[in-house]
Amino acid sequence: MNPRNTTFADRQAASAAAKKALLEKFKPKPMVTAPEPIDHEKERRERIETVRAQREAEKLERQRAREEADRRAEEERVEQLRVEEEEREAAQLSLDAQKRAERKERKKAIKEAARLKKESRMGSKGVPQQERLSPREEHERYIRELERARA
Repeated sequence: MNPRNTTFADRQAASAAAKKALLEKFKPKPMVTAPEPIDHEKERRERIETVRAQREAEKLERQRAREEADRRAEEERVEQLRVEEEEREAAQLSLDAQKRAERKERKKAIKEAARLKKESRMGSKGVPQQERLSPREEHERYIRELERARA
């Protein structure tokens, strides 16, 4: 059909068909119903539960990592305290040995001074060379001899 050779009736029929098609577009179409109705609320709850479970797992993982870091830090602190205690004990033992050596030297000097004092009082035959001194004078002489021995 050539558009130029159309009659009035053809044009009127085409116009009516176009109007009918336009009205059909606005009419509700028959629905395809699902065998089960879709429960959108249930889907939303499931999504929320999965997100909650995921967040809970992440929270537990962060907590585990934090506890592990705390445990490692505590172990390092305890190890550091142990090392410091060992160093302190070693220093104390060294100090004790030094004090012991100094005490031995003092005792040795005191014994030597006492021996010298005894020899100075006694002659070669064991007889006192001089008269007996008062305890105070004897103590003062003893102290002087100790000071001489130290110098």
